Amino acid sequence: MTGKVGVVVFPGSNCDMDAYQAFGSVLNQKVEFLWHKERNLDGVDVVVLPGGFSYGDYLRAGAIARFSPIMTEVVKFAENGGLVMGICNGFQVLVEAGLLPGALLRNAGLKFACKQVYLRTETVATPFTSALKKGEVLKVPIAHSEGNYYADDDTLKSLQDNDQIAFRYSTAGGEITQDSNPNGSILNIAGIVNVKRNVLGMMPHPERASERILGSASGVMVLKSVVESLN
Repeated sequence: MTGKVGVVVFPGSNCDMDAYQAFGSVLNQKVEFLWHKERNLDGVDVVVLPGGFSYGDYLRAGAIARFSPIMTEVVKFAENGGLVMGICNGFQVLVEAGLLPGALLRNAGLKFACKQVYLRTETVATPFTSALKKGEVLKVPIAHSEGNYYADDDTLKSLQDNDQIAFRYSTAGGEITQDSNPNGSILNIAGIVNVKRNVLGMMPHPERASERILGSASGVMVLKSVVESLN
């Protein structure tokens, strides 16, 4: 099935073309850009909030983008069951908008992290991971300064009890270790979903691991899961 993917573009987005290419050219979906001032999602099936530095990351990453006109529609879309995927800065925006719990802090060590990492798939019971196998390890890149996921004890318990942790940083063999954690995220969390399981936020970039020429094609399985969920 061919779905319609809307990629939101904020001032400062720099991974919008990556998402457009991955969904459009690699997975043959209809893709269109949604400018941050728009107030109409125009019948899209999936909304993607891409990586970058929306509004220059002033105040906090995602803090200003959360108030853009398009986000009013994205929140409504999500509340009505629409699929929303936030990657890197998009994850930060989703947290700021209250669509996902927790917070994204400065990386441990306070340095920008840009490298390939490994992710272990923690659940396949989401529209974003259904094409994967539980425990499957993906190789994808990260590029962020504020990817250190934090949540209080009650929120962490809820995430675990409800199977909302989508991905955790791991070794190539799938072991969850301190050394495999690139930013200090609590429990090595790299991505989570909401209770309804229709909103995903993840710091790593699956769209940048969608073709072998990029160094890895394993990230495309996350995007493929989204497409297959539209059937």
